[in-house]
Amino acid sequence: MAASAFVLIETAVGRTKEVVNTISKIKGVKSVNTVTGPYDIIALIEADNLNDIGDLITGNIHDIDGISRTVTCLTV
Repeated sequence: MAASAFVLIETAVGRTKEVVNTISKIKGVKSVNTVTGPYDIIALIEADNLNDIGDLITGNIHDIDGISRTVTCLTV
């Protein structure tokens, strides 16, 4: 059974569109939405297991220029 998570992303001012475009190209990202509120983007990601979810976030998402902060919410 695949693991999934919502990643709440805060971006630097003026960088949201660029971050959305970059994230949407990452394998394992199922959706990317711009939202209002304390976060700028919510991405839904899927992988084979929780370790792969962690690797996807730390290896691909955290390195994107323009991301200030993330919060990961694993689905249950």
